[in-house]
Amino acid sequence: MDHDHLKDRLLLPSTRAAAANGPHNRRAAPAAAAVAGGGAGGVSIDVNGLKRRSGVRRAWVRVDAATGAAEAVEVAKPALMRRLDLPARDLRLLDPLFVYPSAILGRERAVVCNLERVRCIITADEALVLREQDAAGGAAAEEAARRYVDELQRRLVDRADDLPFEFIALEVALEAACSFLDSQAIELEAEAYPLLDELTAKISTLNLERVRRLKSKLVALTRRVQKVRDEIEQLMDDDGDMAEMYLTEKKLRMEESLLADEDLQGIGNNHNGFSSSLSAPVSPASTPPASRRLEKEFSFARSRHSSFKSSDSSQYNIEELEMLLEAYFVVIDYTLSKLTSLKEYIDDTEDFINIQLDNVRNQLIQFELLLTTATFVVAIFGVVSGVFGMNFEVPLFSVPHAFEWTLAITGVCGAIVFCCFLWYFKKRRFFPL
Repeated sequence: MDHDHLKDRLLLPSTRAAAANGPHNRRAAPAAAAVAGGGAGGVSIDVNGLKRRSGVRRAWVRVDAATGAAEAVEVAKPALMRRLDLPARDLRLLDPLFVYPSAILGRERAVVCNLERVRCIITADEALVLREQDAAGGAAAEEAARRYVDELQRRLVDRADDLPFEFIALEVALEAACSFLDSQAIELEAEAYPLLDELTAKISTLNLERVRRLKSKLVALTRRVQKVRDEIEQLMDDDGDMAEMYLTEKKLRMEESLLADEDLQGIGNNHNGFSSSLSAPVSPASTPPASRRLEKEFSFARSRHSSFKSSDSSQYNIEELEMLLEAYFVVIDYTLSKLTSLKEYIDDTEDFINIQLDNVRNQLIQFELLLTTATFVVAIFGVVSGVFGMNFEVPLFSVPHAFEWTLAITGVCGAIVFCCFLWYFKKRRFFPL
């Protein structure tokens, strides 16, 4: 009975889910919604819609750990929660309708991975890869899931080391995420450096707008790379989290403990039967009820499981997983360093552009100052012409060549005034002359 129960929890419950979502239940759902929605003067609630949203079946690709065979399945969230003992918040990270940051969660019976466009649940016996289009990646997310499944199958066929299945699946997910982020960083670099050189050669509004968009892409990509790096670093710093990810070894130990419990129970039953055959008859009132015996067995199993779980970090050799995580930590850290260098180059270019704009602004101010000074000097000629344009007689008007001498003297005085202004500007260092 225990073996059947364990097998029923490990295998995919497609038949049970199909029976639960059969045509009879689908026909009965609208009637229940109509009953719940009706009411005199009340607010109608779409109970049918709530049930559909809570029990929606997602499209997954199941990869078997033993054979590497892949098959398309549809599993609802409640079925996954019951089967893998996962809370709803962990499965919410894999929801394709929302964009969540990258995360790697090690649980008792599964590892939940949300690494860029790869969203999967890894167990000791299988890997469930979400193959639905998400809100950010679109069809590219489904293509990334297909590539992940193909690479995982290839690794399982060409398996040359003794890594457990969950580590192989996790390594493929990390490799896919690191490769995708590194390729995006390379594309951003290829776009950034020519654009920055063009902006340095010619400052224009169009080039400034393109650099602004480029910097926004860089900040978003840096945040995603930093999140993956922080997740790997957090796993490497916590031995307990790494010990939780040894799913195959935990499964084997749990099966051994269950078999040992069955053997002990069988020996105890045989011993009780032999002793009861030799002893005197016992009154039925003295035998403990079945509920008491079941409660004792459950308490013993819980205490055994808790002690087994508490000793995980001390019993497992986490060096193997730590080396795997360290390798991809170096890769993602190198990608982050490239993005950091690119950001520094963009900042240096922006500083250079600001200096150039300040120089242009200073030159405009200098030109405006010179133009104002020249306008003041020319205004002196306006005063002289205004005096000679009066309608009254002046003795100077009758002197021969008086107008020419007046213009010459006014020009010399204007030049002297202009030179005095230039000397003053040079002395106050308004601009170099």
